[in-house]
Amino acid sequence: MSVFLQVVTPADGVAWVTGASGGIGRATVLRLAQDGWTIYVTARSADDLESLAHEAEQTSGRVIPMPGDVTDAERMSQIVMQIISKHPLALALLNAGAYTPMRANDFDAATAAKMWRVNLEGVSNCTDPVLKAMIAHKSGHLAITASVAGYRGLPDAAVYSGTKAALIAYCEALAMDLEDLGVRISVINPGFVDTEATSVNAFDMPFLMTPEKAAKRIVAGLKDTNFEIVFPRRFEFILKTIGLLPNRAYIALMRKVTGWNGRDRRDS
Repeated sequence: MSVFLQVVTPADGVAWVTGASGGIGRATVLRLAQDGWTIYVTARSADDLESLAHEAEQTSGRVIPMPGDVTDAERMSQIVMQIISKHPLALALLNAGAYTPMRANDFDAATAAKMWRVNLEGVSNCTDPVLKAMIAHKSGHLAITASVAGYRGLPDAAVYSGTKAALIAYCEALAMDLEDLGVRISVINPGFVDTEATSVNAFDMPFLMTPEKAAKRIVAGLKDTNFEIVFPRRFEFILKTIGLLPNRAYIALMRKVTGWNGRDRRDS
């Protein structure tokens, strides 16, 4: 079997999950803990991480809080160094992300910059020490949470779609190198998940699922050998099919099906 396809288990080392304090991240940590993983968890809120560690005490795994902001490269490096000083790092799930819906008439550079920093710079800050550790050990699994919003541009999400499209390409490019270095990489592309972030959306979200169902899909995908972990499958099929349209047709269709066509542009 190609080293690209190796599946890691708790016997191979520990896991590290960023963006672990809520939503998909928190639910995925608890699912991994049920499978017996020791998981180091990172988010800005130390209190939320302590609460997560306490909840995980009911499982066969263990959760160890490591508070930090993914935009702080030095802190991310410190966390990884602390982890690998005690255990091999078998699995890293880079899940931290920021999302603020923003239409063209409400475009704000400061809001956009936060999404660029968290979604892209934050991932890069974590990738650096993770890859150094895994490549040196010639094993490990790096998983990065992008989104189906990265397939093509979506209304209200120029910056968010842009960051997620970048992450998909980022993972594809890294995959070309990592197969020869003993490290597996996956890109995770969820559809709509009912979280605090998506609660601000002012439109119906098709195939909306709970964080717990999303976590189940993610952990199952981590045990599989596919490069992409994507769900729900029906939504993936629809978006990838629509995405094959030429630009003009795609934009016209998305405006129509989302109700953007004919809206009062002053609405937020």
